[in-house]
Amino acid sequence: MDIVEAISNSIIDASTTLSDDKLKALNNAIENEENKNAKWALSQILENYKVAQKTRFPLCDDTGIPHVIIEVGSQREISGELLNQIHEGIALGLNNLPARPMAVKGSEIERIEQSKGLYEQPGMLKPSSILIDTVNDESTYKRDVSPDTLNIHFILEGGGPEIRAKTYRVYHKRSFSNVIDTAVEWLKESLKMLGCTPSIPSIGIGRTHYEANALLLKSIAYGNLDNQSDVEKYVACELNKTGIGPMGFGGNATVLGSYVNIGNQRASGVRIVAVRPSCFVEPRVATLKL
Repeated sequence: MDIVEAISNSIIDASTTLSDDKLKALNNAIENEENKNAKWALSQILENYKVAQKTRFPLCDDTGIPHVIIEVGSQREISGELLNQIHEGIALGLNNLPARPMAVKGSEIERIEQSKGLYEQPGMLKPSSILIDTVNDESTYKRDVSPDTLNIHFILEGGGPEIRAKTYRVYHKRSFSNVIDTAVEWLKESLKMLGCTPSIPSIGIGRTHYEANALLLKSIAYGNLDNQSDVEKYVACELNKTGIGPMGFGGNATVLGSYVNIGNQRASGVRIVAVRPSCFVEPRVATLKL
């Protein structure tokens, strides 16, 4: 296997294809929607998916920032060469897609100010720091990772949902409802401003801001709309009561489901909660098994 080429193809897959569980959820939403404007919007979204998959063209003009999770079993190793191949394959995939040029030129200050402009090559957009995941992971999405497992998950994260995302502490008051309902209220506010619903929002609950966001990111890679927990169903139900609907047209389908990932907790009065609303083209995920 040419690993660099396989990674490139995975980036293209993540950007252009729709997972089976999301396709099923979207079709169900169309079938059950009674608001004619919302039904039309959902149908247009489905058509966008079909065209993107057929033409291998990005689902959205915001082609996203690459995030990588390496899932590794006890008998496999991650080499420096593999990490270099991941970076090389991502750059090749972004160029071949092609992704939207979004990498900012310049020094630290110039990149903040965006005063030197952008690189023309989409592949200059570097991925975020790589996350390593093992069988020792303690979370809602704990998996049976075999010793021979070596999976690389590629997630493309758009800017709009990041603008509407939030990570903050919640005083739990020894009440799970207080924590989860606070997260739901944050999502209600962000979904009103998102503009590109229906969403599949993600929630991560951990001990630190880093951990909460890592849990959130892993929920995007491992979550499945065909297998929703009672908590995930509750979150989706509460958010659909808002009536925001697809593209803000009203109706029943503000969200198609949700992902909630709860990790280790510490003895304290707070829980750190991260929420991300996600736009209607997300989650954009592809997995390469090595």
